Amino acid sequence: MSDMGSEKAFHQSPAPGQPIVAFDFDGTLTIRDSFTSFLKWRAGPLRWARGLASLVPAVFAYLSDRDRGRIKVASVREFLTGVDRTALEDEAERFAQVIWPRFMRPDALATWEDWGRRGAHRVIVTASPETTVAPFARRLGAENLIGTRLAFDGQDRVVGAFVGGNCRGEEKMRRLRAAYGEDMRLAAAYGDTSGDAQMIAAAEEKGYRVFTGRP
Repeated sequence: MSDMGSEKAFHQSPAPGQPIVAFDFDGTLTIRDSFTSFLKWRAGPLRWARGLASLVPAVFAYLSDRDRGRIKVASVREFLTGVDRTALEDEAERFAQVIWPRFMRPDALATWEDWGRRGAHRVIVTASPETTVAPFARRLGAENLIGTRLAFDGQDRVVGAFVGGNCRGEEKMRRLRAAYGEDMRLAAAYGDTSGDAQMIAAAEEKGYRVFTGRP
């Protein structure tokens, strides 16, 4: 299985001394979860309803174990298994174009742009798949994108699994340290859920649920 596609273009290294600023994506830069919104948009009403019915066992399992990664894998398996990587990237690009005007928080975008003017290295750290967030990251001008990695087979088709863990909680910190080193310093971090707590705690400027704007 392989994982990385065109999203690897974001994986830049900061210059010596350049401040690193981490932003969660879903609910922080956006008004709601982007991956669920993408799957629903891509599936259409009837396919979405059928898929949700198939996910009922996974939902009940989540109520017991609270394993967000497991229910996300079930969603990928239900809605994306067998989809060609290039086709998925094209669909993600179209989705971003369609939804951007009613999806992005204006106050979060203002802070993002402010850090850009200050010369920061801005990284999106998200539990959503890198493949589906990549079009948003390109439009934002992100220096890096760290997210959950979809697994693809030898024919570049989605196999209904992840490469590595669901990128939330401690996994966000593990991935940040892998990208920037064990002695990484975050100038600021922004997030909106318990899955961002470790990342925010590690930052000098701690932004928990500071963005509330709507388009």
